Amino acid sequence: MLKFISTTGGAAPVDFETAILNGFASDGGLYVPEYLPKITTAQLQSWQQLSYPELAFEILSLFMDKSVISAVDLKQLLHQSFATFGHADILPLYPLKSKQDIYIMELFHGPTLSFKDVAMGFLVNLFDYFLKRKGKHMHIILATTGDTGPAAAFASAGKATIDTWTLYPAGMITPEQERQMTTISSQNVHAVRIEDCPDGGDDIDVLIAELFADEAFKEKLNLSSVNSINWGRVMMQTVHYFYAYLHVVDAVGEPVNFAVPSGAFGNLCAGTLAREMGLPVEKFICANNKNACLHRIFTQGLMSKAPMISCTSSAIDILIPYNFWRYLYFSTGQDGTKIKQFIHDFQTTGKLQFDQETHAILTKGILSDSIADAQTLDTIKQLYAQEKYLIDPHGAVALAAVQNMKTQLSGTKLVSMATAHPAKFPDIIKRVFETENRLPEAAFHAAIEAEKLKEERVLSCNHSNMREVVREAMEQVHIKYLS
Repeated sequence: MLKFISTTGGAAPVDFETAILNGFASDGGLYVPEYLPKITTAQLQSWQQLSYPELAFEILSLFMDKSVISAVDLKQLLHQSFATFGHADILPLYPLKSKQDIYIMELFHGPTLSFKDVAMGFLVNLFDYFLKRKGKHMHIILATTGDTGPAAAFASAGKATIDTWTLYPAGMITPEQERQMTTISSQNVHAVRIEDCPDGGDDIDVLIAELFADEAFKEKLNLSSVNSINWGRVMMQTVHYFYAYLHVVDAVGEPVNFAVPSGAFGNLCAGTLAREMGLPVEKFICANNKNACLHRIFTQGLMSKAPMISCTSSAIDILIPYNFWRYLYFSTGQDGTKIKQFIHDFQTTGKLQFDQETHAILTKGILSDSIADAQTLDTIKQLYAQEKYLIDPHGAVALAAVQNMKTQLSGTKLVSMATAHPAKFPDIIKRVFETENRLPEAAFHAAIEAEKLKEERVLSCNHSNMREVVREAMEQVHIKYLS
């Protein structure tokens, strides 16, 4: 049976179920499998005609022993998780007419119109499955700067095994994203708006880390998380790289490039793991906005925390790319002691300068770019003018990076990730077209319009008192559950 271990090497190996339910390893590290399964060319060829749920079953089965979850139950969970998607292909690919051999992968056809639905729905259903079997209840807490919170809130709604707490920095997500959390009527979903966060979502990450570090509080509430730190999210996100690959190549074995809008590095981390498993990827383009937390790593070998810049691509306004530790772990020999030292150095000094050899390893097969808002908006406008295709600001960051990197790319086919529906960003689309009226039809979505009519339910607090307010609210809900 494949076991799961900590990136920092201080926790005993656990089974798949424990890794999923715990979120963090007991030593504070991130769970990773003891080894990554290898995919052969023959396997890839045999998967070419599979639907997305069928492909997900094949890949996820490599990480799960049938004693933990049966094949029948896994197939049922996958069916349940993708039944709410609004496109028959789940994640369709759009070939650009204006740019040869470039495809946009639309990851936003889930119930909250974001790529976070792809992994979140399955992960929350997995939580529910395990908790029902154990007869237990759990509190899930997460920070969101965009789409993670809505996806978790929707997936959790009505589940008796889970109370979900979505914490977000006020003013740093769109009103549309906010209402996707605050208009959910289910009593087990709790939206928490936190005012005056100088470092945005990173301030909330600190609060959540403190709650997890409080062993008594964590045990009392049976606390876990479905942020991208959870192995289930990263594991599931490997699937869409395989799916995209199999749908654009003329023959298995042909290399493909991927461009990924990146902040916390969860999606791109999954892509690098898919490549390590055997997917023929030539290059990844890591597309940052001006916060550039990953761009500094890949161009300067420097991991550092800079002041937050509020960008039009708000979901990737990230200062510390937490999933980068997983990538670092697999890239540098799976040495937990080394990763622990890296983390200690970063936390102690606020920066981490990689040596030349390590930097060369980290940048192998990866290009990066940092995109300013002006180019993001211009990319949206140009693409619509060229072929009447409207892309969201995060997808535009990826396409802009592709344009900037074109001299460093061969003629290899490229898949660029579009991670949210443009209807979630009406104010930005208005800036693109310089009008309040007559926006393209694609700038609207019925689900977004319906949420404008619903009542909101939200707990508000300030950065200065968030610790006391969040703790008290969670304990009060827990008391109600026990009664």
